Formats: sequence, structure tokens, C-alpha cells
Amino acid sequence: MRACLLVVLLLSITYVKGQPGVVRTLEPCACPVPIDSSFHTRCAYLIVPENRKKNNGKTIKLPFILVESKNPNKKKDPLLFTGGGPGGSSLGWARGATQSPLINDRNCIAFEQRGTYFALPRLQGTELDDAIRESYRKNLNKDSMMVVGVKRYKKALEAKGIDLSGYNTDETVADIHDLLATLRVDSVNLQGISYSGGLMLAVLQKDPSKVRSLILDSPLPTFVPIDEDEPANFNESLNILFGHVEKDSTNKALYGNLKEKFQRYFSSIGAKAFYIPYVEKGTTDTLRIQYTRRDLLGVLVNTQMKHIPYTITEMIKGNHYPYIKRVLDDIFEHSTAPSGMRISVYCADQTAYHSEKVLQQLYDTYPYLKGYHINDVYKELCDCWQVPPIKPETKQPFYSNKPALLADGELDNACRPLYIDQIHHYMPNSQRLLFTNRAHGVGGEDMTRFTQLFLTNPYRKIESGKKEIITY
Repeated sequence: MRACLLVVLLLSITYVKGQPGVVRTLEPCACPVPIDSSFHTRCAYLIVPENRKKNNGKTIKLPFILVESKNPNKKKDPLLFTGGGPGGSSLGWARGATQSPLINDRNCIAFEQRGTYFALPRLQGTELDDAIRESYRKNLNKDSMMVVGVKRYKKALEAKGIDLSGYNTDETVADIHDLLATLRVDSVNLQGISYSGGLMLAVLQKDPSKVRSLILDSPLPTFVPIDEDEPANFNESLNILFGHVEKDSTNKALYGNLKEKFQRYFSSIGAKAFYIPYVEKGTTDTLRIQYTRRDLLGVLVNTQMKHIPYTITEMIKGNHYPYIKRVLDDIFEHSTAPSGMRISVYCADQTAYHSEKVLQQLYDTYPYLKGYHINDVYKELCDCWQVPPIKPETKQPFYSNKPALLADGELDNACRPLYIDQIHHYMPNSQRLLFTNRAHGVGGEDMTRFTQLFLTNPYRKIESGKKEIITY
């Protein structure tokens, strides 16, 4: 039977001398995701304040899963993972850890961030999804309906007693340090992806004393103004893709000069409205739904890079239907709106610090992308959400001699390889991996193998042996 952690009974909060982490109460729980029963697994809630700036005694519950290595000579420094997004769940990683060679040498811990799927409370509701669907059904202005939905969403969450100002990177950093203190972990390896790559950097920034190393996949550093970068990031990844197509394609009639064709077409359609006949699942009435360039760009952003060239050629021909239908099926049948946690974090971390003037400069530079919100959380929504920004020092770059393994895909359209170069500038003992045929979130067997080598000796130079993976 799967074991759970014993309750840590504390009459008062205990501070670990010289450490920022606070020993908190643990509440045993059933593992939220199924784990291979041959492993000894510990599952519990870490109970922490909802908002450390308010001494009101209100707490939340954050689950974690600790999977113990079967190796009797395992290392004493576990691997701690938390997910990206922001707003993504983390605990599924623990199930994968049991099938990974990483568990052979050390314990693995998956930690669920506050406000996400298995956390209590979870910042989730239907209000924003309902508003998005209404905007399509009635052909209403999408931005206006997003604002309407966000207002309803915020009101619903606050009616449950949730303090939205307590859900941000600063609080999650404190949660992780509290977890380490509570589990009495003296040395830890931090693993993050995308947003949580920057989150793990912030954990290091707050206190490096327990951090042995970092493994960051496609990281978004906390000091990067992603809202000001993403249109340019998307454009840069497309240009690299177009270069590959120009070099490798044998069908010059279809794919020749694809970059120019793409820019010309998407510039030409501007704010033009298109229409598609659509029958919502469970209904019989045919709706005439309006879509624009923004919807077509959304298709490209969410399409695997290898399929983008053909998709662009089809769009230029006017063959929009199959792509827009899939978008509408997703909107009407699933939740596509950003979670409350995602909104809170992006508003506190990014929108509070970005410049609308710079964003306008980007759209002027790339007119074929103008008006498209690559990030689904933006200023107009944050003006309604109204959460305070994270501490200015969290947004500042910092130097560290800690070893780090930094990986990214050359075709990453969100967090460009430029970001791992910037991190390396501040972390001279870091090593970089560039996967030339991958995009955001490289993952996979190669990344696991490099991670193993790195964890064995974080200061030893890693060699690739594969031409499509560059180490530097």
C-alpha cells in the first residue's frame, strides 16, 4: 500500500536558522495521480499561507509526490520538478519519473504550484470560456468579450474567498523553500520548463544555499519581458523554419519564397472578416461564425512546426475551413481560456512591468502580426484582474556560480534560444544544448540522457555526438 508522509505536528511555525524556508504542517493524502506501486511513494499537502503579506491565518493546500529511488546507495540530493504555463499541473511528472533512469540515482519530487489543477483551491471556472463562446456564437468583439469574461471570472473566484493577489511567482518561490525546509532537504536539483524555468531561477535567487544545480528546458527567465518579445520570437522561429524550407524543399512551386508569400498574404488580409458555417455539437442550427487574421495566426502558433509550411500554403489559397473548424471545435467542446492562476501570474510578473509602447513598436515592425495576442493574458485583462506586481528585485537578473543545464529548440516560437544565452551570461558554470530540429519544450530521451550526465557531474563538459544537438 502506498505510504503517505506522517503529519508534522507543529504548535507554531518553526523557522530554520539561516534559511528563508519555513517548516510547515503536512497533511497526508492519497496520491492525486497513480504511481507505479513497486515504488515507495509519499504524498501529502504542504499547508502554507495564501498571502504571506497578510497575517490573517488563511491557508491553502499544495500537494506534492515524493517518489523514492530503489537504489540503496542513492544520492542525498533529490530532483525537484514543477511545471510550466504558468498554470500547468506538475504531478503527472512523478508518474513519468518512475519510468525514467533519473530515479535510479536519487529521489524525485513533483510539486504542484498554488492555484493549479490539484491544489486547494484551484483557480478555475467557466466564466471566461462562456464569454469566449458567446463572442463566436454572436460574432461579438473578441477583446471586449474577453474583458467581460475576466470580470465575471474574477468575481466568481473572489466570491469563493480566494485572494487573487496571493497567486504569483514570489509566493510560489516561498512555497518551494518552505517545502525544502519541511522535508529537511539540504541539497536539491531544480528542474523546470518554460515558465517554471524562470521560477526555478527565482528560487535560486532568493536563497542559493540548498541548490546544487538547475536543469531548465526552454526557460522563460523572470527578467525577460515576454509580452514585449513574443511577436518577435514567433517571427524569428518562422524565419528559421522558412530558411529550412527554402534549403530542403524540392517543391519550389509550392514552397519557394514562402517567407515573402506569408508576409504578403497576412499583411494583405489585415482586419478583414471571414465567415464559416458551423454547427455546434449537440445543436442543429447552422451558425455563420466570423473569424479574422488573428484566428488564422492562432492556428499557426499552435501547429507543430513541421506542419506550418503546408498550412500556410493552404491558408494563402483560401482553404481556411478545416483549420478554423478545429479551432471552433476546441473552443466549444473544451476549456481554452487561461486559468485564474495563469492570469494572476502573468499580470503580476509580466504585464505589470511591460511597455505598451514597445509592443506597438513590434506590431509596426511586423504588420502581418498586428493585433494578435500571442499570449492569452494581456493588459486589458490585467486592468480588470487588478493584482499587485511581484517584487522589483525578482525581475532583476543576477549572477550565480551554480551549475545549470540549459536547453532549447532552435524552432522555439515562445522562449527563444536567446534566453538560455542570457542566462548563461549570468551563470558562467552553465552549459547549453540547442536542439536544431525541436521547438518549445525539447524533452525526450536525449534530454533525459544529458540530464543524467549533468546530474552525475554538473561541472563536467557535456558532449553531444549528434549533429542535430549542439552543445556549447
